[in-house]
Amino acid sequence: MPATKNALIRYRTIDKCLSNQARRWTLDDLIEACSDALYESEGVANVSRRTIQGDIQMMRSDRLGYSAPIEVYDNKYYRYADPDYSITKRPLTESDLGLMRQAVDMLRQLQHFDQFAKISDVVNRMEDELAITAESRKPIIHFDSVPDLKGLRLLNPLYQAIERRQVLRVSYQSFKARQPVVWEVYPHLLKEYRNRWFLFCTKCDTGQLHNLALDRIVGFAEVDGAEYRDNPDFDSEHFFDNVIGVTKDINAKPITVTFRASRHQTQYIITKPLHSSQKLIERCDDGSTVFQIEVVHNVELESTLLSYGAGITVLSPPQLVEKMVKNHRTALEFYDQAAAEQNF
Repeated sequence: MPATKNALIRYRTIDKCLSNQARRWTLDDLIEACSDALYESEGVANVSRRTIQGDIQMMRSDRLGYSAPIEVYDNKYYRYADPDYSITKRPLTESDLGLMRQAVDMLRQLQHFDQFAKISDVVNRMEDELAITAESRKPIIHFDSVPDLKGLRLLNPLYQAIERRQVLRVSYQSFKARQPVVWEVYPHLLKEYRNRWFLFCTKCDTGQLHNLALDRIVGFAEVDGAEYRDNPDFDSEHFFDNVIGVTKDINAKPITVTFRASRHQTQYIITKPLHSSQKLIERCDDGSTVFQIEVVHNVELESTLLSYGAGITVLSPPQLVEKMVKNHRTALEFYDQAAAEQNF
C-alpha cells in the first residue's frame, strides 16, 4: 500500500531527526518535530503517539524498502544503529525505476497538449536523472539551479497557502531594514526570476500589491478566520507581459526603449531577445543594429542593459538615457579609482 503524503512527510522528518546524532531523540521529541513539519507544510497538527510509533515500525520494515536500523537505547531514546544511514540514501530498486519511467512516459505524452507545453524541460530532467541512476552515466542535460538558496524551503508551504486562499501574517526584512516588519497579506502568485523566488501578494490594510523575495521572508503563519480577497487589478497571466524581471507598479505603463547593439552583440540579441516585444528597427552601415522594446522602466531593465556593457547604447527615452549615463559614469569612477590604487 503506497504511503500518503502526510506519512511521507513524517518519515522524512523522523529520518532527519535520527540522522542528527548530536541530539538525543525521545518519542515525544519525534512527535513534536512531525507535528511542526506537518503544520508548516499542510496546516495539520496534533500527531498522535500511536501514529509515530506506527511510523517507526513501518520504517523498520521493508514494506517501503527502508529497513531502517532504528534502535532504542537507555529505554528512552531513538537513533539509527548505523550513523551513516538515511532513507534519502536508499538506492532505487528496479521496481522504483519502472514506476518512475511509467510516470515520465505519461508526462511525455501530456506535454503535447498546449496546457502542458511548459513541462518539457521538467520531463527531460527526470529522464536524465533516471538514466543516470539506471546506467551510472554522467548527465547530458544541466539546468541552472541554486539548491541551497535561502527561502526555497518556503516554496511548498506558500504554494499550499495560495491554493487554499489563506490569509498570511508575514515577517519580512528587506536588505535595507534593520528589523523585520510584519504584514498581513493575501498571497496570489509565486514567481521565479534568475534563480530567485518572489511572492506576489496584496497587503490587507492598504490593498497595495507587493513582491516579497522569499530569501527575505523571516517566517509566516496563517491567519485563522480571516477572509481571503482577490486583487482585481492583478492578472497573474498578463501582469508580466511588459516586464523584464519582477518589479512593477500595478499602474505602471510601458515605455518604448530604443537601443543600438554593437556589431558583436547584434546576432546574440537577435537570437536571444531582451523581451518578447523586441523589434529590429534599423541595420546600420557599421554593422550595429537598432532595436526597440515596449517594457516598464524598472531596475531589472537597467540591470539587463548594463549587463551588455559597451555593447548596447540606449537612444531613448531621455530619462532612461540619463539614468544609463549616470550608471556608467559611476562605474567609470570606480574603475578609475581601482586603477589608481593598483598603479595601472
